[in-house]
Amino acid sequence: MKLYYATGTCSLSPHIVALEARIALDIERVDIFKQPHVTGAGLDFTKVNPNGYVPALELDDGSLLTEGAAIVQYLADLRPTSKLAPEAATRERYQLQSWLNFVATELHKMYSPWLFHPEYGVPAQEVARAKIAERLAYVERHLEGSGPWLMGNTFTVADAYLFTIVGWSGYAKVDLSAFPKLRAYMNRVGARPKVREAMHAEGMKVAA
Repeated sequence: MKLYYATGTCSLSPHIVALEARIALDIERVDIFKQPHVTGAGLDFTKVNPNGYVPALELDDGSLLTEGAAIVQYLADLRPTSKLAPEAATRERYQLQSWLNFVATELHKMYSPWLFHPEYGVPAQEVARAKIAERLAYVERHLEGSGPWLMGNTFTVADAYLFTIVGWSGYAKVDLSAFPKLRAYMNRVGARPKVREAMHAEGMKVAA
């Protein structure tokens, strides 16, 4: 299998999951600053994923799986012993999916595109940061009562996704000072060896 990624984007999440599950993946960087986006092999990325964004997972049979929340569940289900996702059709699995949808819709799509494109203007960005702060306050309360991970005592694919998105906060000027539980959580995730390995492989800065 091959994961198409771009440094500093949400494709970090499935990369973390693959390493945590000990699934061997080829990875190929996509230059998202070129139009059209170009892969490391020099291909027009829209020939791989017509939507033009990462992550995209090319399966061994040549088919393509897109959308990060789907990819991380697929990878986790390949290695059920990793415990990165609860069994299908259980209440816990639906709770996991609830968290994945929360991160995707309430956080991911508030950080990006609004805080990554100054052309949207300061008022729109202030609204986005205020909404993000509300949602992070919810995460803070959850971690205080039900941590250390989103699903309790087990690190799951939802943690890989949340870590990836909240990790944009410095660049996006989202203030995390009011969320000590979340900041401690980010440090815990960031200290995991496979998380550090994924970040290093993608050319990201890894804390000492």
